[in-house]
Amino acid sequence: MPFDERMLNGMGVLTAIVDCGSFAAAGEALDMSQSGVSRSVARLEARLGIRLFDRTTRSVTLTDEGRRFYEQIVPLLGGLEEAAASAAQGATAVRGRLRVNMDPFFSRLVLGPRLGSFVDKHADLQLELITRDQLGDMVADGFDLAIRFGDPPVSSLIARKLLDTRVLTVAAPSYLKKHGHPASPAELETGKHACIKFRDPLTGYPFSWEFHRGRKKTTITPEGRLTVNDVGTLHSVCAAGQGVAQILAFGAESLLANGKLVELFPDWSDEVYPLYALYPSRHHPPAKVRAFFDFIVSLTGGPTRETAA
Repeated sequence: MPFDERMLNGMGVLTAIVDCGSFAAAGEALDMSQSGVSRSVARLEARLGIRLFDRTTRSVTLTDEGRRFYEQIVPLLGGLEEAAASAAQGATAVRGRLRVNMDPFFSRLVLGPRLGSFVDKHADLQLELITRDQLGDMVADGFDLAIRFGDPPVSSLIARKLLDTRVLTVAAPSYLKKHGHPASPAELETGKHACIKFRDPLTGYPFSWEFHRGRKKTTITPEGRLTVNDVGTLHSVCAAGQGVAQILAFGAESLLANGKLVELFPDWSDEVYPLYALYPSRHHPPAKVRAFFDFIVSLTGGPTRETAA
């Protein structure tokens, strides 16, 4: 017998009649007319092929078949109520398992040192942080939320931009002392300088280097023999004087502030790179997702807007 959702409604009416003792009292409890209660029972009886009640002008009693059916459905309806209550609590209580797809750089340099406060605050939450070079298929991989740098791919995911960070071209003072300060971005593709390239996880090839000044944009192919795919490695190798690199200003503040890295072209630094939070649906995200999103917002300064990815 295929499931008919009207049967579930009829079962609720059935239990209300048994609990209240009459069709009229059940109607008052369910905010239904007495005729509406009668029609619901009639539909359920027709669907089951049995008579549920013996009715007289003074009393309503279950038939033998009705009593057996009632005894079987009461535990089931109780389980449904418990499941609904649990789901409703999950919408307001930060608990259960939360799987987050994390950008490795953000996870290690920004989130990791500050994560303890979030974990301590939510004792009933099981948090799984999975760092990946690529977003992949969030839904198929069972992720509740993703934090990723770069423009999101076209998909059904909801994307909320958290920040835009400047792209800087930098080198260590030791490198500049040995090789000199490049006069312009174009000099970086002449072979006079060693550039540390960064591999694009989507294409497998190094990123080209862009330089923006207002509406003006120039793109170069940097010269260099070293390619990396980890931001931490990029920072450390560049700070050690091994070459020129393009990095994100976000997360590199201390390297610039203490002079370990020097910005080479401050007049060509209008290029920005976004950080997004992505999740499957904008409708009623669970409390655990909202709580972690709010925590990320507190680390980044806040989202700008919500869009479909």
